[in-house]
Amino acid sequence: MKYFKYTVIALVLIFSYGSKGYETGQKTPPYYKLVVAGLNNRLSNKVSDFPYSAYINKEIEHFRHTWGLKGVSIAIVKNDRLVYAHGFGIADDSQVTVAPGNIFRVASVSKLITAVAIMKLVEDDKLSLDECVFGPDGIIKDTILNHVRDKRIYKITVRDLLAHAGGWTLRLGDPAFNSLRIAEIVGDVPPATITTYYKYIAATHLSFNPGTRSVYSNMGYMFLSEVIHTVAGEPYESYIEKNILVPNGIVDMHIGNTYRKNKFSNEVQYYEQEDNQKVPEYNGSGTMVERSNGGNPIDLLSAAGGWVCSSIEMARLVALIDGESGVKDILSRRSIREMTNHTYAKGPLGWKNTSDNGDWYRTGSMAGTSAMIKRQRDGITWVFLSNTSSWKGYKLSADINRIMTKITNNVKNWTDTDLFKYYPIDSLSVANKL
Repeated sequence: MKYFKYTVIALVLIFSYGSKGYETGQKTPPYYKLVVAGLNNRLSNKVSDFPYSAYINKEIEHFRHTWGLKGVSIAIVKNDRLVYAHGFGIADDSQVTVAPGNIFRVASVSKLITAVAIMKLVEDDKLSLDECVFGPDGIIKDTILNHVRDKRIYKITVRDLLAHAGGWTLRLGDPAFNSLRIAEIVGDVPPATITTYYKYIAATHLSFNPGTRSVYSNMGYMFLSEVIHTVAGEPYESYIEKNILVPNGIVDMHIGNTYRKNKFSNEVQYYEQEDNQKVPEYNGSGTMVERSNGGNPIDLLSAAGGWVCSSIEMARLVALIDGESGVKDILSRRSIREMTNHTYAKGPLGWKNTSDNGDWYRTGSMAGTSAMIKRQRDGITWVFLSNTSSWKGYKLSADINRIMTKITNNVKNWTDTDLFKYYPIDSLSVANKL
């Protein structure tokens, strides 16, 4: 139902965008009609067949089996053109093969989406990176935050949250993935809400002065969802989909669901490593569940790790914020420089790491998910998504980087086709009937 809701929004927002080129050679229907099909519904594995397909298949299948990954989806962009999109392995227990249009949880890759939304609000003069977030004079004015144990909280800025410099550490574990414990500490009945986390930060001390250090903080990004909600005047997910994603033809990217039974129709099933241990259900029921199926509150993680999307739509988003000249970016060059500035405790913003030579990357790891994006200095961007978590956890990203670097170095000639503009005959027929 959610997909159809945003299809309607797409029709409204994209009506005036005119027509786009496509690969079939037929007359193109207006873009507002084509978007109904959606990029995820237009591409199949067979459209990426080219002379190096067998080589890529061999490398990814070997990698997949080496690390026990049930399913993998890859998208590769060269000079803002989608030149390869393919799925490997299984999407779920039905043994159906992963397709380019399958959507996956992307864990902390979600932070990049959140950072783009923040920079869009900054460009629209609705927000400043230097604005304080909490308290009577901050963006979030919840009365719980009127009385805090550590008044340094009032100095935390939007930039501090984006750069993991808010003042919290992981000394006692990651609060974002310990919602039952956080609820217990503040005396709330589970499940925890964002208000539960307001109570938590109001009652605890910061570990360092905001803006002086950088310690990875999922909780900080959770608060950014409320910053966007407050400033935009609409829910976090709604703002991003209506103002960033859908106007650019990205119509099937959403906040995911906590339980397998509620997953989207084209969403994969998630698999954990064989020795995974069950955990108490996030809602306090006492039932022991898999972390990937009821253990983590995906909607609460939202801005920090709650998004689901396909590799191809994520590749489309990165192509719109990569600073390349091929496709007009949705952010200014100044904003892109701000996001990729790696000054300690000031950046990068959204990205995991960036370098002066032009390599930027973002990783994501949680139970049932392994994800990575890399924008390389050579004009190639790749997205790697898997529906399986590894015993290596976030450290699997180094192995993902090695195999994808090997592939992109060894493929000497990519196709000239831009799969972002590919429209099968059947989708054209459907669009022309609208």
